[in-house]
Amino acid sequence: MSTRNFRGRFVAEDQRLANLLFGQANTNLKQIERILGVRIASKGGELHISGDEHQVALAQRLVEELYGLLQADYPIYPPDVDYAIRILSADGKARLKDIFLDTVCISARKKIISPKSLAQKAYIDAIRRNEVVFGIGPAGTGKTYLAMAMAVSFLLKKEVARIVLVRPAVEAGEKLGFLPGDIAEKVNPYLRPLYDALFDMLDYDRGQMYIDKGVIEVAPLAFMRGRTLNDAFVILDEAQNTTAEQMKMFLTRLGFGSRAVITGDITQIDLPNERRSGLLEAAEVLREVKGIHFNYFSDRDVVRHPIVQAIVKAYDRKRKRPAASKASGGETDRHDRQD
Repeated sequence: MSTRNFRGRFVAEDQRLANLLFGQANTNLKQIERILGVRIASKGGELHISGDEHQVALAQRLVEELYGLLQADYPIYPPDVDYAIRILSADGKARLKDIFLDTVCISARKKIISPKSLAQKAYIDAIRRNEVVFGIGPAGTGKTYLAMAMAVSFLLKKEVARIVLVRPAVEAGEKLGFLPGDIAEKVNPYLRPLYDALFDMLDYDRGQMYIDKGVIEVAPLAFMRGRTLNDAFVILDEAQNTTAEQMKMFLTRLGFGSRAVITGDITQIDLPNERRSGLLEAAEVLREVKGIHFNYFSDRDVVRHPIVQAIVKAYDRKRKRPAASKASGGETDRHDRQD
């Protein structure tokens, strides 16, 4: 039999779950057809899949795994179908239940926050096991969002006494005194993304109460100097914009009962040319230190709109492409020099 005409079959025993699996007007099935290049015909709770042998086998396993999630009361949305295809394409032995059902926490909007890729699953497992975890990768891979979810989870379970959220205010060169307003007004633009993520996990009133009581602190990196943070879950975001000195200063703030997650994207370094990123140096210096884990994300882990994944891929191709300008005497992109 030609591999191009291979056929597969799936039967859902529960018609209600079958309807959820197929999606409204078979939206999910059409998405699977488009991404995997197969044909799917449905009748009642039965599916007939045809196409390339490998893609049919993948589609058949996909619907079986998604159906298993529905049986476990996990709601399936169109983005979940895309994430599931990426996971099963990357690892034929992966089980979606082990990933999607690993609930980190429930957001203020009653949304289940769980990993959506193999790298995200490895990331949250690493945070559970290690005192210090680095999450390095492109925008949209959930590095900061999942770290925030884990921090809130640790706080609500009383595994830590507080959360400290930190970012370098690199655009102002940490010289905040030149900006107008009081200290809160000066640093707020740099810390806004952390507040946004926080208030997605906790309702506004509860989150603000924690901030007012000092249980949750959001501060620029410069304010960490000279402190010791005990029983805290500390997140350093945008760490690619720390200097080597700042990174060492931050890491040595950790006290007993604390853990830290450091996130960054080494393709978006905003430091002056002569300053090397502390994140890049840490990845070299600390790689063998016990209790420290480095988790790397790629464009396959982008969990925003599909166009974001395409954008990340395009820039990544440019960054990895041999610099033609070198041969012609042109200047190499400085981020390529730093990587």
